[in-house]
Amino acid sequence: MVTNTYHTLVLGGIRSGKTGLAEAQAINQLHPVLYVATATAGDKEMASRISRHQAIRPPAWGLVEEPLNLARVLQEHGQQSPPPCLLIDCMSLWLSNLLHASDAQLQRQRDAFLEQIERYPGSLIIVSNETGLGTIGMDPLTRKFCDELGWLNQALAQRCQRVMLAIAGLPLVLKDSNAGTVK
Repeated sequence: MVTNTYHTLVLGGIRSGKTGLAEAQAINQLHPVLYVATATAGDKEMASRISRHQAIRPPAWGLVEEPLNLARVLQEHGQQSPPPCLLIDCMSLWLSNLLHASDAQLQRQRDAFLEQIERYPGSLIIVSNETGLGTIGMDPLTRKFCDELGWLNQALAQRCQRVMLAIAGLPLVLKDSNAGTVK
């Protein structure tokens, strides 16, 4: 079991295995796991994806569905003793939700979330898409999404002790500030 607190960022492309790697990290946690889902079921296909994800999660894990205010989730659960391990899946859906809200809300929620990451006393496992390996988007919204997600991923990587990149279901460790301290 992991006996210390880590903040971990798991990056990867679509169907790279990033969520599976994040869930494998969460299974090894000493404290209870709370799955924080940012997705909303806007259509049948997305509802089906959400159902598949729910079916494979361990039954002991809790669930919070929060499409916008992740800072509040961290703040609330950070006050518990002990704080649960939060597995947040995923930043690209969260960012998309915020882009459809407003620029002001995007900035406000992003800043508050990054601040709460630094304060969260328990383990965090954050899943995000890596869009920096593709082409430049053809329309302004796609370009804005890729820019904002790239900047968000950089800010998250700075705040996390461990950063992993999922490629074909395999982890590539990009950063591990606490290497050698896991017992």
